[in-house]
Amino acid sequence: MDFSKLKKVLGVKVKSEGKFLEAFTHKSFTNENRRSGVQCNERLEFLGDAVVELLTSDFLFKKFPRQPEGKLTALRSALVCGENLAKIARALGLGEFLFLSKGESRAGGAQKNYILANTFEAVVGAIFLDSGLGECQKFLEKNLFVSLDEILRKKLHRDAKSLLQEIAQEKRQVTPHFQLIGSRGPDHDKTFQMGAFIGQEQVGTGKGSSKQKAETAAAENALRNLGWGA
Repeated sequence: MDFSKLKKVLGVKVKSEGKFLEAFTHKSFTNENRRSGVQCNERLEFLGDAVVELLTSDFLFKKFPRQPEGKLTALRSALVCGENLAKIARALGLGEFLFLSKGESRAGGAQKNYILANTFEAVVGAIFLDSGLGECQKFLEKNLFVSLDEILRKKLHRDAKSLLQEIAQEKRQVTPHFQLIGSRGPDHDKTFQMGAFIGQEQVGTGKGSSKQKAETAAAENALRNLGWGA
């Protein structure tokens, strides 16, 4: 690993290179290289997840002194969701430093959202152990908290189904509903496809491993199709 390049990318001091090596080691690599002696990043991810949530909560608590708990929770969820963390990790180029198995590497693991999001949290865990909470806060202020403006502008902190319902009622005086369009796969691994409808008009579709997830995806698709801020 090129630690001099990593330091520039992260913008933090790297005292213990071993911790950062661990942060970028995916479990597929350790499974394939059991004699390497390097641990995978799952423990650091566990720690980093808690640090990210704590510092994000503190940031929002101070920034919005009059907002209720529900609004703060929604904003925090939007900031720390896997999609947003993966987006930041991709912008930083963290995938370049990942240690993956040959199979995972060929499958494009370095660009998979869940792997990138987990790596971001593992990196925060490494920064915490290496330099403390203050350095973690600086790192998140520079890379995570700056995405709040976009989240507010695009209303990404709002649940897609609730947002679709609110706007549809305002603009069309109709409450949207969802219908099952189809499903594929065995019972233990089924994929559902749901349609979002306003009246008789189908305005969006979405797939998911449950009907609820498929409805959320359909609502997000409908908001994009209608130009209503998603």
